[in-house]
Amino acid sequence: MARIGGRNSAMAWVVGLVCTAVVGALLVLAVPALPVGFQMMGDTLRAGTSAPEAAGTGAPEAPTTATPECRALYTEALWSELTQRAGGEPVQDASPPVSSAADLSAALAPAVRVTCTFTGVNTGRIVTTVSDVPGDAAGVVKATLETTGFTCAEFGDGVRCERSTEAGIEEQTVRDGIWVATLFAGWRPDRYLERVALQLWPE
Repeated sequence: MARIGGRNSAMAWVVGLVCTAVVGALLVLAVPALPVGFQMMGDTLRAGTSAPEAAGTGAPEAPTTATPECRALYTEALWSELTQRAGGEPVQDASPPVSSAADLSAALAPAVRVTCTFTGVNTGRIVTTVSDVPGDAAGVVKATLETTGFTCAEFGDGVRCERSTEAGIEEQTVRDGIWVATLFAGWRPDRYLERVALQLWPE
């Protein structure tokens, strides 16, 4: 075979050896990083093959702790008295206010914050609903309830109305845009509303 002009065999061997040495050195330097690289590749492949679960089809999420709106309504002493009598904490939901006056809820259009129901271990039940209502609702409550047999009196800047019904003692209080509706059935702690008022309308 004819030799290509200008080609130096010795120089070619030297360049080849240098290239081989460089590649070998790079391989030696890369060896410690191989396990990390393999792990990253495996993680990438696993992430790519694991499709996210569709909403509602996976395992149920752990229940979250509800905001303790009921607890915030009561002083320490009243909360202790209620939970001891009930044997535990109240049922908390967004049930509408209890009212024997059929037109009251329609007139006030309340936005319910929370309804708390304490049921005594042996007997008695207390249902209290706290709602937001228009600022002028106190006048509406007084005018509406006094015509249906309630006895009303001033309560701070608002009004407090009460009467006995077949279900128990019903108390409707409105002050500063807050409506507190309570039904006492066979159980009424002393100064219940006054102690709740300390939490809702602090001085």
